[in-house]
Amino acid sequence: MTPREILTVILLLLLIVCAIAVNVIRDLLQSVIIFMAYSSIMAVIWILMESPDLGITEAAVGTGVSGVMFLMTLKKIHAEEKEEVQSADEASQQMISDTKSAAEKSKSTSKNALWEEKNG
Repeated sequence: MTPREILTVILLLLLIVCAIAVNVIRDLLQSVIIFMAYSSIMAVIWILMESPDLGITEAAVGTGVSGVMFLMTLKKIHAEEKEEVQSADEASQQMISDTKSAAEKSKSTSKNALWEEKNG
C-alpha cells in the first residue's frame, strides 16, 4: 500500500468514528465540534480523491458556515435556558416571600385572637 492509500484508510476510519460519535455524544457542543471535524476530514478526502472543488466547498460549507450556524444556535439555546432559570428563580423568590408574609399574617392573627380571648 502506498502512503496515500494508508492516509485515505486512516481518514475513512476517522470519518466512521466521527459519524458514530456525533450520534452517541449527549453534549451538543461536543457534537457540533465533532461534526466540524467530520466535515474537515471529508474535505481532505475529497482533495485526496483529486476533487479539490468539492474539498473546498466541503471545507467552506460543512466546517465553516454550518459549524458557525450550529454554534450560534447553541448560544441562543443557552441564553434562553439562562433566562428561564432566572425567571424560575424570581418566581421561587416571590413564592418564598408570599409564604413568609402569609405566615406572619397568620401569626399576628393568632396572637390577636389569643389576646382577645384573654382580655375579651
